[in-house]
Amino acid sequence: MNESTMAVRRAIDELDLDGIGTLVGACLEEGLTPEEIIQEGISKGLEVVGRKFEEGEYFLADLIMAGEVVKEAMPILKARMNPGDSSGKGTVILATVAGDIHEIGKNIVGMILSANGFEVIDLGVDVPAIRIMDTARTTGARFIGLSALLTTMVDSIREVVDAAGAAGLRDQVKIVIGGACTSQDLCTEMGADAYGETAIDALRIFNGYAAGA
Repeated sequence: MNESTMAVRRAIDELDLDGIGTLVGACLEEGLTPEEIIQEGISKGLEVVGRKFEEGEYFLADLIMAGEVVKEAMPILKARMNPGDSSGKGTVILATVAGDIHEIGKNIVGMILSANGFEVIDLGVDVPAIRIMDTARTTGARFIGLSALLTTMVDSIREVVDAAGAAGLRDQVKIVIGGACTSQDLCTEMGADAYGETAIDALRIFNGYAAGA
């Protein structure tokens, strides 16, 4: 991580709404790609904020402000991303699982997927499994991305996997999980198909599924 991406990370950690745009612009001027800035700056900054929230140093208002800082940066980055395949790679349903209201990471994933040729249906936060399955059935989406930040909500991931089986869609959709409380072990335990640690990992995973379809 170079000094410029470290400055972006600090800006998110320090909730610097006014300075983030200038710092992201400086990274781009140095020749860093949007993906590098997201991976090394924004994602790392969000990890720090999430850890402070879990430890009680930051509160919900701080999480919301961190989200606003990221929102300030994302249009600058999106404008510099290479457009994806215009023919489309498929439809991805994104949702924060039932009981969880955090969406910063999910929103970043959605932006990156959209910029790389996927059609994204973002269902928002606190989304019940039945709504996700109804959306998959009516749209024909083959990919589902689930976000979870709170450890108390991980059972909601299993509910989506079970709902896909009950709906007869389990063999037709790929379920990918991510978020601060998730891991490869949790992915295996919950019966999901893949785990992405970062937004860039999510893009790699969905690109792989799209290429293999």
